Amino acid sequence: MRDRRAAELSGRDGERRAAWWLWLKGWKILDRRVRTAAGEVDLIVRRGNLVAFVEVKTRATQADLDFAIDERRLSRVARAAELLMPRYARPGDDIRVDVILIAPRALPRHIENAWIG
Repeated sequence: MRDRRAAELSGRDGERRAAWWLWLKGWKILDRRVRTAAGEVDLIVRRGNLVAFVEVKTRATQADLDFAIDERRLSRVARAAELLMPRYARPGDDIRVDVILIAPRALPRHIENAWIG
């Protein structure tokens, strides 16, 4: 139980760091931790006519980040994004699924357009 709680707190901290990082890069944070029947999207952000549905992964080391995301997780985010598009995207907007990887003592790693499905 304690490990689960620690992981949850670490994940929330990573999501805050990722949102801050994106904001500094000119993105507007539209929403956080949005749940759908298909799964959860950690962050929904906009910059100009681009809306990104962002999966955030936080790990204890940079090396652990190499195994933090896989096709199954990305497909879940993509399915959730499809359900959420009408709520967040406007006609003519571009849509993509991004990943941000967070580890201590390292800048966030932003993988743009991570899902090509």
